[in-house]
Amino acid sequence: MTEAVFLLGVLWIGLTLYTVFAGADFGAGIWHLATRRRGRRLDPALERELLEHTIGPVWEANHVWLIFVITLFWTIFPPAFGPFAATLYIPLTIVALGVIARGAAYAFRKATERGWQFKAYGLAFGISSVLTPFVLGTIAGGLASGRVPPVIGSGAIISSWINPTSLFCGLLAVGCCAYLAAVYLTRDAERAGETDLAEAFRRRSVGTGIAVGVVALAGLAVLRADAPGLLHGITHRGLPIVILSLLCGVASIVLVARRRYLPARATAAATVATLLWGWGAAQYPVLLYPDLTVDRAAASPVVLHAVLGVVAASSVLLIPSLIWLFFMFQRAEEPASR
Repeated sequence: MTEAVFLLGVLWIGLTLYTVFAGADFGAGIWHLATRRRGRRLDPALERELLEHTIGPVWEANHVWLIFVITLFWTIFPPAFGPFAATLYIPLTIVALGVIARGAAYAFRKATERGWQFKAYGLAFGISSVLTPFVLGTIAGGLASGRVPPVIGSGAIISSWINPTSLFCGLLAVGCCAYLAAVYLTRDAERAGETDLAEAFRRRSVGTGIAVGVVALAGLAVLRADAPGLLHGITHRGLPIVILSLLCGVASIVLVARRRYLPARATAAATVATLLWGWGAAQYPVLLYPDLTVDRAAASPVVLHAVLGVVAASSVLLIPSLIWLFFMFQRAEEPASR
C-alpha cells in the first residue's frame, strides 16, 4: 500500500464520519422543519426540544470532519482538487452558504423567544437542513458519474451537478439524513422517558428506511441510463460492500420495529457508511474520470510524509477529545422541562 492510498483511506474515513454525524445533524433539521405542520398530535415544542438537545454533541464537531476532508483533499491530491473546485464551485458555494445560514438561523432562533422572527429563523434552519445535504449529494453524483474532467476549465459548471445521477444522489442523501436522525432520536426519546415521541420516531424510522431503500433500488435504473460505468463498478468491485449495506439497512429497520433502539443506531450508521464505501470501491483507483488515478494525482513524497506526521499527531488529540465529547453528552441530564 502506497502512502497516497493510505491517506486516501484516511480521507474516506473522515468523509464517512462527516456523513454519519452531519447526516444525523441535517436529519434533525429536516424533522425540525416537519414540526411546522398543523394538526399534529405531538407537542411541536416538546419535539423541537428533543431535536435540539440531541444534535448538541454533533452541532460543531461534524464541521471538524468537513474541514479535515477538504484540507486533506487539496493537500494530498492537488491535481484532482483543482478541477473539482473549478467545475463544482457553484454547488460548493451553495453548501457553504447553507451551512452558514443553518448555523446562524439556529443561533438567532435560540435568542428569539417568540414572534415572526422566531418562526422565520426556524423555517430557515429547516430549509437549509434539506438543501445542504441535497446539494452535497449532487456533488457526489457529479464526481461518481464522471462529469468532473481532470483539466481545470474543461468541466460544465451546470450539468456537472444538475443531471439524473446527481439528482438521484441528492435525493438519496436527504433520505439518509432523515433516516439516521429518526433512528437516533428513537433512542434519545426513550432515554428521556418520552414514550409518545419514541413511538413517533420509531414509525418514522421504519417508513423513512423503507422509502430510502426503494429510492436506492430505483436509482439503479437511473445509473443504468446515465452512468453505466458507475453501475458496473457498484455491481462488480463494490458489490460485496453494497450487499453489506443492504443487510445493515434491513437489520436496522427490523431492530427499530422491535424497539431495539441502541443496536439499531449502529446498524443505521453502518448502512450509510457502507453505502459510501461501496461507491469508493466502485470508483477506485480513479479520482477523476477518465484516467486521473490515485497515484497520478498524489502530491510529492515530501508532502505525503508531512501529512502522515500531522495526521498521526492530530489523531492523538482529536479522537480522545471527540470520544469524551460524546460520552459527556450521552451522560448529560435531559432538558429541564422533562
